[in-house]
Amino acid sequence: MRLCVVVFMGLWLPFVAWAGNLPIPEQGPALRLQGSNTIGAALGPALVRGLMEDQGLLRVSSEITGRDNEQRIVGQTADGRRVEVDIAAHGSSTGFTALKQASADLAASSRPIKDNELKELSSLGDLKSPAAEQVIAIDGLAIILHPSNPLRQLDTVQLARIFSGEAKTWEAVGGTGGPIHLYARDEQSGTYDTFKELVLSRQGKRLDPAARRFESSEQLSDAVSQDPQGIGFIGLPYVRQAKALAIVDGASQPMLPLNHLIATEDYPLSRRLFFYLPPWGTNPWAEALVAFTQSDKGQAIVAANGFIAQTVEAMAVTPNALMPEGYQALSRHAQRLTVNFRFEEGSASLDNKAHQDLSRVLDYIQQHGKADRRVTLVGFGDAKDDPARADLLSKLRAMAVRRELVKYGVALREVRGFGALMPVAANSEDEGRVRNRRVEVWVY
Repeated sequence: MRLCVVVFMGLWLPFVAWAGNLPIPEQGPALRLQGSNTIGAALGPALVRGLMEDQGLLRVSSEITGRDNEQRIVGQTADGRRVEVDIAAHGSSTGFTALKQASADLAASSRPIKDNELKELSSLGDLKSPAAEQVIAIDGLAIILHPSNPLRQLDTVQLARIFSGEAKTWEAVGGTGGPIHLYARDEQSGTYDTFKELVLSRQGKRLDPAARRFESSEQLSDAVSQDPQGIGFIGLPYVRQAKALAIVDGASQPMLPLNHLIATEDYPLSRRLFFYLPPWGTNPWAEALVAFTQSDKGQAIVAANGFIAQTVEAMAVTPNALMPEGYQALSRHAQRLTVNFRFEEGSASLDNKAHQDLSRVLDYIQQHGKADRRVTLVGFGDAKDDPARADLLSKLRAMAVRRELVKYGVALREVRGFGALMPVAANSEDEGRVRNRRVEVWVY
């Protein structure tokens, strides 16, 4: 046994012994993860167990703490020392609060950090930097009904009318069944924050106070599946026995929360799940969990827990008459990768996830022998500007991705721009326009 002193958040913490390459604290948990219930209920614990096993710990298991939505993952070193990781899953905002209070080492969030949280946590470093803001998975917010409800699709405007209480009966949105019963996540939830941002706030509406609120995703889903008049919103892994609806946003096609539509973030209610790792005074276990999560092993755990892994795969796209002829021709001869490159708002700069995805796309291209003129980039824009400008900008964004790939020896077959065609979101405001500004990767 040897003693090591690690500096974390300005504190000197004594560590004794080691698990793999990671130090074990003399007392208390090696890692404290707080935040999103969507992540913390099952995915976070599964990733922690995977990390512990990867570090060679034995008898890895979960312990109940006696507090709702909290658990402890424990393991043992070969010489019998106990290693603990504490996980609290009370909602995304609680993770950032815990970082501020130095009661967590890593925040789990099912929404991006807010500007006010970023400012309050500035003493920990820039939490929007690529190393700090880590997209760990893609999730889709599913709109769920009782399995017997015959409704097949709703648009985001109808959803806002329903959940604000403006549309009070199923008949008001083209369905049947009388009064609508609303089910929603609680105020601390990143799931609720995302729904509020993607649906309610965009229409200038607030959640109906009559909605039943839940801290637990599983309990909400089960309640809807037992109520023929119920409707709720939930993270994709928690659809359970309920029925998911197809969603339309603006001029987009109706989309079910299918894996490939969520992987590319085309599905209107897709969202990113995050770990936020403080850049200054980082706990080595937090750093290791982030690295493990981004690895192939970690992403396999993401998929096994019902979320969408960021593993890049090729998928066939069926051409249809709504596609431009050039896009139809592409879909007949090539396959699309399950990743879209997106850009910082108001910028031609790749966002943090795009920088992470570059290495994944490069790995795919190299492993599958696509580096020599076997890749086509397809850019899209939005309808805010005139069509000619949208066409130009869509190609310029594709060229920005091309520059990055060329640095690593990839010779492109073609770079194309389709302007404002084939929107995946409403162009009526910034959020939708940002989602429409994307670059697809196709391989032959």
